[in-house]
This record gives sequence, structure tokens and C-alpha cells, in this order.
Amino acid sequence: MGLLEKIRAARGGKSFEPAAPFWDLDAFRHSLTGGLMSDREQIAHSFEGYVEAGYKRNGPVFACILARQSVFSEARFQFQQMRSGRPAELFGTPDLSLLETPWPGSTTGELLVRMEQDASLAGNSYWTTADDAGRFGRSATGPGRRLARLRPDWVSLITGSHSGNPYALDARVVGYLYSPRSTLATGGVGTGDGEVLLLPGEVAHYAPIPDPAARFRGMSWLTPVLREISADGAATAHRDSFFRNGARPSMVVKFDRETNAERFDQFVSRFKASHQGVENAFGTLFLGGGADVVPLTHDMRQLEFTQTQGKGEARIASAAGVPPSWVGFSEGMQGSALNAGNFTAARRRFADGTIRTLWRQAAGALAVLVNVPAGARLWFDARDIAFLREDRKDAAEIAGRQASMIRTLTDAGYTPASVTAAVMAEDWTLLQHTGLFSVQLQPPGTSQPAPAPNPEEGE
Repeated sequence: MGLLEKIRAARGGKSFEPAAPFWDLDAFRHSLTGGLMSDREQIAHSFEGYVEAGYKRNGPVFACILARQSVFSEARFQFQQMRSGRPAELFGTPDLSLLETPWPGSTTGELLVRMEQDASLAGNSYWTTADDAGRFGRSATGPGRRLARLRPDWVSLITGSHSGNPYALDARVVGYLYSPRSTLATGGVGTGDGEVLLLPGEVAHYAPIPDPAARFRGMSWLTPVLREISADGAATAHRDSFFRNGARPSMVVKFDRETNAERFDQFVSRFKASHQGVENAFGTLFLGGGADVVPLTHDMRQLEFTQTQGKGEARIASAAGVPPSWVGFSEGMQGSALNAGNFTAARRRFADGTIRTLWRQAAGALAVLVNVPAGARLWFDARDIAFLREDRKDAAEIAGRQASMIRTLTDAGYTPASVTAAVMAEDWTLLQHTGLFSVQLQPPGTSQPAPAPNPEEGE
């Protein structure tokens, strides 16, 4: 099978169109010659395992992801003009409609929620375009054009280099192979129904945390805290067992040596029926026949159970970049953490240190799928987000100080245009003086020259 046949087979029989001139067939030749499986970077660990054991069955993990996506999904996208290398005003064009309504009945918020879920659970989020005619990627230009999510564990990164070594210095991503479950289950490559090969210019790849063991894929923030997640699950199971077994840790009941097996079994059955379970907790214990109860462990308070579990929750929140106070963890709901200043500082750290970074990376990834005007970039607009309302107050104070500085410099004789440019760029070398000074700076007995008369004006 030739190269084009391999590509067509991987794309389900559809025609192949390069995404850009520099993605020539030579790059695909080096990546596909030895077969499509040899140079893939597949996502580490198990996506389904992270979803089931982490997101759906672990309260702290779910709370952290929910806190991240609740703020992350509030932003909207705009284009931002770049002037002399500096960000300028935001503006919109009809090209942004793809991000404003990613698919029928959705908004930008739904898109960002799914991107955050994929990035947290798989480390990567992949998106392309599709239309009602069944076309995808750059060929999806017909009615019903929309964004399509590629499940992250069904995507393989195809890498290539001129040397044929996918780990060489000149190696780069030359394609994304999307293999639905039916294909992976049979172990086939390029022959399954729905398998698609997309070019880099056709896929928005959002990977906020790079995987140090791979060059092009991302890593889930859950990976470093898998032991904390497992320990939290074990602690929850221990607490459940504590309540199911009479709200007391395990104990030993001793009998006389003369107690036979039949009487022992009868006593154990009646004891469990009368004293185990939440409904029998804290009742009076009656024993007979020389039986004696000896507790083996301490109660929950003596075990410092809350403090032990709270430390694990705090470590999970730290990996997620979420302050414990914002997700209601015990470590963030006590002491100085609840002071107004500390609570505000935690909110600002979450917004500036976590969410704004994610917005910037999401804008860079999605820019592949829209037509960005020349001299501009795809950026996020966070001006209407309630979570950042305190930051808007700070921005208003800064704007007031800048306005005062502009007035002072203009009164000092600098041109208004150069004053505005210097203040906005924070570059005082842009200031240009008019040569005119305030009257307070003139020597006594001198005056400013009178302006020349306008001949069009009357006497």
C-alpha cells in the first residue's frame, strides 16, 4: 500500500489535503513508513480509570475540578489588536461565532467546561471542526459547521522527522490519529470505522501541564497525587466501616475455655444482630456466660481522623491549584485562612496563578481553528466575570492613577499623544516635549509668545 493509500485508509477513505504548505508528504513518509503504531505517543495511565476512580468516586477531586471549571468557563473569546508588540483593544468579528456557539444549543462556557474536564483527567483536550455533510478539519466548510470533541484516550500523536527517528531533535507532530473504541477493541489500525487522521492545523490541542516524559503531550494534575486520592478513598471507606460496625473500632470478645463451638456461634450471631449497625450505636452492651470485651483501637477522635483526612485534601487542592478555602476543605475553613485579607489573597492567587494561565493556553490552542486577523491574536475577555470583581476595583484604581499622571505630564509640556503612549507602554523614552512650559517655570518678566493670528478670522 502506498503512502497516499495509507493516509486515505487512516482517514476512512476520504481525500487528503495538507493543512499548510510546509506539512509536505515527506514528513508523513517518515512517520508512516514503519507503520502507524511505532511512533505514537498515547496518553499515560487510564482515562477511564481517572474518570471512574477519581472524578466520579472521590469528593475532593470532583470539588477541585468543579471549582476550576466554574471560573474557567466564565470567560469569552475576543481578538486583541497588537500595536508595536503591546496588547491593545479587544474586538470581535463573525469568525468568533464558532467559539461563541461551538455546537447547536451551546455556548463558550460549555466548550470551556469540556476542555477543563479533559485537561484535568487526561492532561490533553483535542478539538476539530465538522459539518453536516460529514466532513471534518479544513474541509468542513458547509452548513452546520461546528466544533467536535476528540476523546483524549482515543487520540494518538503521530510524530515524524527527516531522520526517521521520532525522538530526534527535528521531530515534530505531523498528525493526530483519532481511533474510536471499536477500532481499538479489535487492535486494527487504519481500517476501523470512523478512524480519522487530522493534520496539526486541523486540531486544537490544549495541554496546560506538559508531560516531562513526552515532548508533545500533556499530563493530568491528578498524576502526582494518586496516592493521596487512594488514601482519601481508603479513609472514606474506613469511616464508612466505622459507622457500619457499631460506630466503634473493632474489638475482641473473650469467652471461658469451657464454651463449645455451638454456643460460640449462637452468641456471635445474636451479638451481631443486637449491637452492629448505626441503629444499634451507643446502646448498652450486655454480656453473659463469662464473656469479656476488650477494645483493640481508639475512637475516631483519638485517631485524629479529621486532621489526617484534611491534610490529604489540602495536598489534592494544592496540585489542582485551588485554595482549600474555596472548595470548603477543612484545612481552609479554620484559623487565619478565613480572615478577609487572607481569603481575598487566596481568591487572587487562584484567579491570577491558575485560571488566567489556563485562559491564555486555551486561547492559544483554539486559535488554530479560527481566522485570526492580521496584527491581532485570539485572547480572552474577563471583564464581565463576577469572580474577578475585586480585580476590577484594582484596575479602576490603576486607571485613575494613570489618568492623573497623564494630566501631570501634559501640564508639564509633553505632547498628549506621547504622554498616553508612554504611560500605557510604561516607557518614558516615548515622551516628546512641546518646548512650552507652565508659566510658573518662566523667568520673571518673560512671557510666552503670542500665537500667530488666523487670517480667516475677523479683526
